[in-house]
Formats: sequence, structure tokens, C-alpha cells
Amino acid sequence: MTTAPSIILTRLDVQRLESFIASQDEDAPGIQALQAELDRADQVVGHDEVPAGVVTMNSRVHCREEVSGKDYHLKLVYPQDAGADGTVSVLAPMGSALLGLQIGQHIDWPAPGGKTLKLTLLAVEYQPEAAGEYE
Repeated sequence: MTTAPSIILTRLDVQRLESFIASQDEDAPGIQALQAELDRADQVVGHDEVPAGVVTMNSRVHCREEVSGKDYHLKLVYPQDAGADGTVSVLAPMGSALLGLQIGQHIDWPAPGGKTLKLTLLAVEYQPEAAGEYE
């Protein structure tokens, strides 16, 4: 596995996600991985300071799996909003890995069967902060 890329998070996302984590059982699936992502953030910035090419909560992204060339268009959501087509929960391994990623960065995504897929973030198609939406 390669070294994880540097990430940028918004204070608002960190506050909301830490509140969510505090309300969950620490052994619930995905909680520890999400906390590890929050802990490793290189920068935590105000919602009005986050660059447009950074994945924040409720962002829609375009990424590509490097080996197969398969494209994914996904929306990073809170667990209660997951399940709809094209959504990925921040508690899913891919979701927590996408949080804070910047265009052009790569992540290793643990896939079923023990395989590791390599994803590249190609675009942030929609970011709430860039659109002035903070709720």
C-alpha cells in the first residue's frame, strides 16, 4: 500500500463527523477508519477557505480505477443518506478515503476479495462550499 496523500478538511465537516463518531459505537464498521482520516488531515480550513478541487461532504466526484479504466461518478454522503445510486457513505472504505482528497491525487481502495484498487480523482463536479451551500 502506498503512502496516503495529504488531505484538506473543512472545520464544519470535521465538527459534524466528530459529532457523528461520538454518537456511534467505536467498533461500528468504518468508524475507526473515518477517525484516522480526520486525525491525519494536513489542513483544517474554514468552509469559505477550502479550494474548489477538494472533496468535502456532499461533493460529487469523478474518479477512475487505474487498472481497469472504469470511471465512477459518486456523491460522498453521511451514512443516513447512502444507498441511493451513485452515493458512497463516508463510513465505506472508499468514502473515507475520498474525504479531503484533491484533484489529481490517488488513493488505494480496499475492494472485496482482498484486492486493492487504485483510484485517481479526476474532478470535483460539485462541491457545496464552492456553491455557497453549507447546510
